[in-house]
Amino acid sequence: MSSTTTLPTVVPAVAAVIPAVASAVAGDGTIRVASGDLIAGPAELATVLLRFADDLATDARIGLRLETEAGPHVDAAATIVVGFADHDLDDVAPAAGLRADGADPADADERYGIETADGRVRVWARTTEGAHRALTTLRQQLVALSADGAADLPAGRVVDGPLFAWRGLSLDVGRTFHDIETIERVIDMCSLYKLNVLHLHLTEDAGWRFEVPGWPLLAEVGGAGALGGRPGGHYSPADLAALGRYAADRFVTLVPEVDLPGHTQAAFRSYPELAPASAPEAEAAASLGVAIGTLDLDRGPTRRFVQDALAAAAEQFPASAYLHIGGDEAFGMPDADHAAFVDFAVATVRELGRRAIGWQEVARADVGPDEVVQYWVEPREMAAMMESEAFSSMIPAEVLPLLTETMRKSFDDIPAATAKGARVLVSVGRHLYLDRPHPEPTGDDAQEALRSRVGLPMVPPASLRDGVEWDPLEVTPGIDSLEALAGVEAAVWGETVTGRDDLEFLLLPRLAGVGERAWSAAPTEWDEYAGRLAHGPRVWDRRGWTWYRPGSIDWAD
Repeated sequence: MSSTTTLPTVVPAVAAVIPAVASAVAGDGTIRVASGDLIAGPAELATVLLRFADDLATDARIGLRLETEAGPHVDAAATIVVGFADHDLDDVAPAAGLRADGADPADADERYGIETADGRVRVWARTTEGAHRALTTLRQQLVALSADGAADLPAGRVVDGPLFAWRGLSLDVGRTFHDIETIERVIDMCSLYKLNVLHLHLTEDAGWRFEVPGWPLLAEVGGAGALGGRPGGHYSPADLAALGRYAADRFVTLVPEVDLPGHTQAAFRSYPELAPASAPEAEAAASLGVAIGTLDLDRGPTRRFVQDALAAAAEQFPASAYLHIGGDEAFGMPDADHAAFVDFAVATVRELGRRAIGWQEVARADVGPDEVVQYWVEPREMAAMMESEAFSSMIPAEVLPLLTETMRKSFDDIPAATAKGARVLVSVGRHLYLDRPHPEPTGDDAQEALRSRVGLPMVPPASLRDGVEWDPLEVTPGIDSLEALAGVEAAVWGETVTGRDDLEFLLLPRLAGVGERAWSAAPTEWDEYAGRLAHGPRVWDRRGWTWYRPGSIDWAD
């Protein structure tokens, strides 16, 4: 991350914007934007302008009129004018990394400019996606300043663009099934903070969440339940098509994960011919809720199962250039068998015309420049956890050596991945796993009841400050250049999540910090960031989102 990019600490025009913009200059005076005002732009931006107008009406109670007939007379009458242009955009570096939709970041340019002067707001970008990002910034500004259907926007000029092309969230729908409406709410949160990837963890020991032609019991049996006896379910192809359209309308790419060869107990329940014979360590682990048992390429119809499952994921997620193959926590699987399995899965993905992504353990196989390795095990924290009395007291003696051996191997994964030319997606747990307990009391009984229950108790709590004061390069071993990174992706796991409120309580306000770190090249100073974050409730409350409210921030309701 560049340490030379600076942002003025007080620029009224961006005082409520997250993620921080690349460049902001204050002007003189203010411009009123009010209900009934006109927003104008070319017909190619009609969908983007309509989305902005709808969101602004919801979040700020400002209802704009929309005009997509180009012409000087329209621009002259409009308070907000949006168009295609490129002036000054090259003052911001192009995005580093990869895009989940496979587009070249240079072609899918998200850089934009906003100028508030001479009685109107002018917005420009090279692409429709850039215009959407610009209007997201403008929406945050107007929401923070709105009252009685109007907002007085400070004059100024913003030129902005993302640090990384891949800015994501991984959502565990395997352990806890979330309905389509809940996922749409998460997509709206991602869009608000300029995240452009929602990675759906579709298969788990607890549940299988999508249909695979020729394997109907995966959804019927494997999808019937969830962790802890929670209600199960699965997504039909029609559900996923509708969800894909909803995401695309907000410039979010859905990436599917079929987690293999471990985390496959739901598949084994559905088709026992795929399952291994029981073993003493597996039985001991099962008593703890840890599943040991993996797919074997030489067992029954496993090869056909893997090919069919990945083909179904490719068909039902057409916008994603990537298929996530999992590859993590294959407890008890010999190294050579694990590497052979990953190689087979990667080859299958390539045959489908897609690219493979996997958790960092896939680096032990024959990955290369076309693959992405997702870094999640931070060596120091993992070593501390494994050496703690709390961890050893929770794990049966028969299982402890197996788990510790498996996790210690992970310490060499990222250097191995980069040596093979694979890109690294940063998802380090210490800063980007959002299912950690919230550390700070809120003073509210209902919030405290949630805080005491939600978040994995075996990992240290993570503050909101922990989520923004870190650097992707510094936390990734052996990486000294942005060119080696694909981007940044957070993850929220479902062990303690019983439903929508629990999920949103973990996501907000943390998701804003994920957007900050994935988009902004400048280091974040906590006090300044907290001042911007304080404006968040105006959107969160109007959307009915559940959020964690620590008392140390002076929230602007």
